[in-house]
Amino acid sequence: MAQLMLVDDEAHVVDRFATTIDWKSVSIEGVYRAYSAAEALELLEQYSIDIVITDIKMPGMSGLQLIAEIRRLWPKTKCILLSGYSDFDFAKQAILYQTEDYLLKPVKEDDLLSTVKRVLLKLEQEWEEVVSSQRMTYTLKENLPLLRANLLHELLQGKKWSAEVLQEKMNRLEMGSPVWESFALMVIRMDEPFLQYELEDQSWKEYAVSNMVEELFGARYAIWYAKDAHDYLVFLLTAKQEDGAVDDPIWFERTAAALQSAVCAYLKAKISILVSKRGIFPEDVASYYNRSIASFRKRIGNERELFMRLEDEDKSAAPIHSLQSLYEPPTLIHLLEAARWDVIEEKLQRIYETMENGDAVSQEHLLEVYFTIASAYTFIAHKNGRRLADLIGSYYDRMSEGFPCRSLNHLREWSFRTLQHMREDMDRETQDSRSALIRDIQTFVEENVTRDISLQTIAEKVVLHPVYVSKVYKLETGENISDYVQRVKMKKAEHMLKLTNEKIYEIATQLGYQRPHSFIYAFKKMFGITPQEYRDRYLT
Repeated sequence: MAQLMLVDDEAHVVDRFATTIDWKSVSIEGVYRAYSAAEALELLEQYSIDIVITDIKMPGMSGLQLIAEIRRLWPKTKCILLSGYSDFDFAKQAILYQTEDYLLKPVKEDDLLSTVKRVLLKLEQEWEEVVSSQRMTYTLKENLPLLRANLLHELLQGKKWSAEVLQEKMNRLEMGSPVWESFALMVIRMDEPFLQYELEDQSWKEYAVSNMVEELFGARYAIWYAKDAHDYLVFLLTAKQEDGAVDDPIWFERTAAALQSAVCAYLKAKISILVSKRGIFPEDVASYYNRSIASFRKRIGNERELFMRLEDEDKSAAPIHSLQSLYEPPTLIHLLEAARWDVIEEKLQRIYETMENGDAVSQEHLLEVYFTIASAYTFIAHKNGRRLADLIGSYYDRMSEGFPCRSLNHLREWSFRTLQHMREDMDRETQDSRSALIRDIQTFVEENVTRDISLQTIAEKVVLHPVYVSKVYKLETGENISDYVQRVKMKKAEHMLKLTNEKIYEIATQLGYQRPHSFIYAFKKMFGITPQEYRDRYLT
């Protein structure tokens, strides 16, 4: 649904068009009113408006000058000119400013709606071109390296998709051949003097390193590259042919040494390299990556220009693993921020299934899960300006007494029950705030029925964006605010026609209509007869 603004220094023209024309019939959701070009520019700075219908002759800034400003600042906004002057010079200037149409007053409602409908169709076609497959394909090719890196980042962090979805994503990024069934992971750390470079110099040298990797490894491998959060360069490599190259440690180590020599000779810098054995794609990507980062920390440390294979790790001690499903994206905090309650439940269920199907759950694992969930719950409560104790009641008392969960089943029950309490409280708060908003809007309309009431004045009263106000009102009541305002005005008019002797034009003025004709048109549209016919029928 589109937004439209009417601009004219003759207020009665703006008001009549705003209140009596069936804009919804051409998919116009909101109608803004401005009584000068300056006021129109202020509204354009605040709201996203698709079409501006403006008079040419106005005091101060003219309609043509307004259109020139709109073209400069909001080129997507379409403009239609209205004027009582059938002057060809105006028409020529209107064409120069790329005005969509030029209509002479008095304009018929059908002609105006037809013009608006045609302009909306043109706007729709322009946006269809923006999202057209041809243009999307061109944009996609321009951004392929970044998009590929983003997808690899998600895999490194443990994001999971079905095989079909992941293959579709890779095909879209032109990575469908060769088929990725296995891989080797290579992580490169930039050693001195890389860390001394300015950011711009460091970026192009990192790019140079990635090109060197392509040069040395590209004949045998398809290469997928990203820079991670630790400033390491991460490469996934899959053999272009099943020739055993990935499992050839001698060739791999010799080629890695050649890469280190080339970086030293041509970039005057040093790098350390860690490579993994062959892994299954995509199942092993996240675990190999996490093990590689840990190996850099534990085995390489601050040493420079080293090469290490991941399988060289000491496996004599039984490893203690972190719960990867607890941290893989989207995280609990991100899901709570988005209020995606069903997805949160699915994530928690997946965490507990992982714990049940894995090794024996230790007390430390229970603590790890408990503290992660508890901190996420506390974070989102405080971010929403609430105390966690107010959201979860007695469950908070159990938390404040220390670790409330002594078993996996106990932890599961605590996390789901606490989540349910938070959800119910937040849903209730949202509903209460919406109900209060509807009451405030309706009270304001009823108390100001004799004034000119627009979506703008209502939004200013409740201190919210007009688009939000309009959508929430329609969602909660099933009708548009403009329809409610008209209904209240007509009910007041009906009452005044029955119980007073005031003339029609006096009633029109009291209800905020600057011209009796606009009032008569609106009344007849609702009741099917004119105000005078209504009064005559009621009094006889």
